[in-house]
Amino acid sequence: MRVGLAVPQYGRFASLASVLEVARAAEKMGFHSLWAGDRLLTPLRPKDRYPGGDGSIPEAHRVFLDPFAVLSVAASVTTSVRLGTSALNACWYAPAVLARSLTTIDHLSGGRLDAGLGLGWSSDEYTAAGLPWQDRARRYDATLDALEAIWTTDPVSFEHELWTIPPSHIEPKPARRPPLYLAGFAEPALRRIGRRGDGWLTATLPIPMLTAMWQTVCRAAEEAGRDPGALRMILRANPIVTGDGRPPRSGTVAEISAYLAEAVEAGAHELILDLQHTATDDRHLLDLAASFQDELTARLG
Repeated sequence: MRVGLAVPQYGRFASLASVLEVARAAEKMGFHSLWAGDRLLTPLRPKDRYPGGDGSIPEAHRVFLDPFAVLSVAASVTTSVRLGTSALNACWYAPAVLARSLTTIDHLSGGRLDAGLGLGWSSDEYTAAGLPWQDRARRYDATLDALEAIWTTDPVSFEHELWTIPPSHIEPKPARRPPLYLAGFAEPALRRIGRRGDGWLTATLPIPMLTAMWQTVCRAAEEAGRDPGALRMILRANPIVTGDGRPPRSGTVAEISAYLAEAVEAGAHELILDLQHTATDDRHLLDLAASFQDELTARLG
């Protein structure tokens, strides 16, 4: 069982001091990975509901640091912890630019990148990025195709109606092709993960729903001639730690850990704890992280 931690990035934790302290401490504490997300703005009148809680965008998301910069800082003060994105909104970036940013993190960290990509949920952010909300799935698939070409061939050449990469050297290459973990909950997204992802980035869902979705991923892998046993489920939890809550979104450390242990039994290979919504400062965040480590170790070994 592997446990990762969301690197400080937003709200009261959007500071260099927090990134440095938590990244260093997380590695010393034995966390397997550090993860950064991707938010662009908080609209005053959002067109879409936030996919969590009551549908309101968390107040802490009004301040959100760039994921590439945050992970680069974390890479500079760690030596072994994995560095992941959970998840980048892949369509916001031209593939050559996205590949360069991700490969730079991989290169500077000595090959520690785990690339997690998704489509995003906010049409307002697409508008701000100058991109159409419609047909985003096709753009996403083309982005994945281009990343594969950039990371695995030399010279690189890619032709698509959205982008053309003329025959070129694009270097450096990653130390190895980074694992591509894909996010999503709709059936087309789950089937895409099975066809071409290295795993699924998911969230705290009811266990029966989590299991059913994972089965869809695995069936799609089998139909594509792939080994479903090689895929990984990586589950992100964003809990509010309180004595009076409703697990898994809120509750005591023990109650939330009980759900996470169930998720591992249901197939999750790695857990990501994002404690920025509930911790009051860096020390509190690290103390909570240690408490979750102890509880999960006691339950899962």
